Amino acid sequence: MAPDTSTQIHNIGYRSYDGPRLGRSYARKSLFAQSLRGAYGLGRSAKSKVLPMLLFAVMCVPALIMVAVAIAVPGSTSLPIKYTTYAVTTQVIVYLYLASQAPQSVSRDLRFKTVPLYFSRPIERVDYVVAKFAAMASALFILTATPLLIMWIGALLAKFDFGDQTKGFGQALVSVLLLSLLFSGLGLVMAALTPRRGFGVAAIIAVLLIPYGAVSVVQAIAHETGSTGAIEWLGLFSPMSLLDGLQTAFLGADSGFPGGAGPSGAAGFVYLLVILGLIAGSYAALMARYRKAGL
Repeated sequence: MAPDTSTQIHNIGYRSYDGPRLGRSYARKSLFAQSLRGAYGLGRSAKSKVLPMLLFAVMCVPALIMVAVAIAVPGSTSLPIKYTTYAVTTQVIVYLYLASQAPQSVSRDLRFKTVPLYFSRPIERVDYVVAKFAAMASALFILTATPLLIMWIGALLAKFDFGDQTKGFGQALVSVLLLSLLFSGLGLVMAALTPRRGFGVAAIIAVLLIPYGAVSVVQAIAHETGSTGAIEWLGLFSPMSLLDGLQTAFLGADSGFPGGAGPSGAAGFVYLLVILGLIAGSYAALMARYRKAGL
């Protein structure tokens, strides 16, 4: 009787893996690195690099111009504006950057239920949220801190007082760090509400720009009518005015509120608590959103 050859066992070369198991921490780092690179178009198409790189350049150009003027003008002893004023002055660029990149970071994942990485084991919800939050905050910090670094180096080249310049630079770094955490949290929450990138862009612009405009108008009315005591408390209702008030109270900044009526030390602590609460609340909202999405 001839042997049955319809079923055979073949050695196709599978071998066990005895190497290191990198685990969830490595997965988080990989997702963080991929998301941070993606925020500047790295690893993506050439078209995807244009807007973030353009906004980054636009953010840095005013700093370069100020440094050039400070070095060229004889007798200059300081830069035209304080370090802490720069982010407030260029806030529209920050809004546009966040509105363009936060939806890119999370909306596509929600829409297609996938990420551009392969994990040997599923990551946890907290891994995803922490990596995306940290990556977006890091991208915003790079955007806002690089011009400050240019200004500081230029000030030292112009031989301005090292102590004063370094103090102002350090204070501004604290301010833009809080800005990066606050804006990233709010931006990601808005972007994660919908898998449609266009809706996410519009929602982020609305949440950041409309409250600032409304608060500025109401503050101006309060100033004109003599209700100056209300000005510092009105600043609690806008993300950018929150940062403005905080750095006025604790970081030696000039207030952008009408009449220079920045918050006092006691009110400054309220500003700080609201900012920290919004950052924590954004994280909690992202966790809840991805729990609902099934991650």
